[in-house]
Amino acid sequence: MEKFIYKKSAGITALSASITDFTYKKHSHKEYAIGVTLRGIQEYNLDGSLQLSYQNGVMLFNPEQAHDGMAHDKTGLDYVMLYIEPQLLLEVIEKKDIVRFSSPIVYDYRLEQRILSLSDAILGGKDEALCSELLLSLADSLMQTNLSTNSKKEDALIRKAKEMLHTNLENVMKLDDICKELHVSKFQFIRLFKAHTGISPYQYFLNCKVERAKKLIEKNGDIYSAVAECGFVDLTHLNKHFKSVYGTTAYEYMSHFN
Repeated sequence: MEKFIYKKSAGITALSASITDFTYKKHSHKEYAIGVTLRGIQEYNLDGSLQLSYQNGVMLFNPEQAHDGMAHDKTGLDYVMLYIEPQLLLEVIEKKDIVRFSSPIVYDYRLEQRILSLSDAILGGKDEALCSELLLSLADSLMQTNLSTNSKKEDALIRKAKEMLHTNLENVMKLDDICKELHVSKFQFIRLFKAHTGISPYQYFLNCKVERAKKLIEKNGDIYSAVAECGFVDLTHLNKHFKSVYGTTAYEYMSHFN
C-alpha cells in the first residue's frame, strides 16, 4: 500500500512515505532533500548513475538535482525525507554561497539520528522552536560529514533559459520563442539543457509548475487558484503531474496542511 504523509514546520517540509509499486517520475526540487531509508532498498537514477540506498542509508540531494525513485523489489520501502530551502540551510550553516553534497548516499549514525529526530518532531506537530533547534543540530552534522563548497557554476545560457521558463509558468511553454531569444536551434537547446540539468526543458517546465502549485496550496489552501495560476487545464491535469512528483494528488496534499 502506498502512503505519503507531509507536514511542515519552521520552514521545513517532512515526508513519511511507504511505497511498493509507486515510481516517481524524473524530477528535481528547489530545496535540499535529505532522507533516511527505514526499510527496504530505495532505488533511483541520479546524475547518470544508479543509486541504491539500503536500510539506514542517508540520501542527500542537491537543489535541482534530477532523479526518479522506486522500491528496489516487491518487499517495498519505508523512508523519511526533509526538504529544506537553500536560503534557510545557508543561514543555519552561516554560508553565503550555495554548498553541495559531495556524496549521494552515506551511512552515518549521528547524521541519520538527527534527520530522524527532526522529521519525527515535524511529523509529530512539535513546537517550531524545537524544530529549529533540531535543524541546527542536523546542520552541524552535515557540515562535519558531507558538504562541499565546490559548487559548479551554472552555464549562463541555461540560467537565462530557466528564468524565461519560470516567468511563464501560467502559459504554454513556447520552445521556439526561448530558442530565438537565446540564439540557438531547438534541438541544440534541448540537448544542452538536458546535459546541464538531467531533464528536458519540458520536464523542467512541468516540474516548476507543480512546485509553484505546491507552494500556493501551502500558502492559500485553495487548490483551484493553484490550477488557474499555474496554467493547468483542470484539477485532474494538476493531480496527475503532482502525484508523479510528490506521490500524492494535489487535493490529498492540501489536506495535510488544513
